[in-house]
Amino acid sequence: MNAKLTRRRFIKGVIFVGAAASSGAGFYLASAANRPAGGVERLITLNINGRSRRVDVMPQETLAHTLRYKLGLTGTKLGCNRGECGACTVLIDDVTNYACSTLTHMVKSRQVTTVEGLRAADGTLHPVQQAFIEELSPQCGFCTPGQIMATVSLLKSNPRPSRDEARKALSGNLCRCGAYDHYLNGVMRASGQLS
Repeated sequence: MNAKLTRRRFIKGVIFVGAAASSGAGFYLASAANRPAGGVERLITLNINGRSRRVDVMPQETLAHTLRYKLGLTGTKLGCNRGECGACTVLIDDVTNYACSTLTHMVKSRQVTTVEGLRAADGTLHPVQQAFIEELSPQCGFCTPGQIMATVSLLKSNPRPSRDEARKALSGNLCRCGAYDHYLNGVMRASGQLS
């Protein structure tokens, strides 16, 4: 085989090396001792729904992206992707957060709960999920996981909220179908105030 360097081979080599360098492939292999100052670890362990999950995470990656595309937890919806609609709401240490506005690296030592983590091991739905079904709260269902997570957080801190308190707690979740009263009825039922 002719190993003679031609102009074409030289250009292909430059392109290949440039592509490999810009992909960050070498960064992943760097050990913690060789990591540049300010660099972040890529292979991290997250506590998701009570389970430790190892995942390769880019430094600028959002929690919503990690949950949906790397861990397969598609209950967390991506609506606006800029912290305005609430479809990506998850609980981080029992407090509601927009997963699209939270970097995955920020939750390494914290407990993250998604809508998939609410159901019991035997398949029994969480009381909020059941209440929303009974009240026919979802219309298209796109905002429902965020509405559920906001309600779960509310009921943990205030087990018997007034309708106005529930309205304020869910105000960060936009419903394209306008089914707000149905969701509020679901909150009232889950809190035992509506039979």
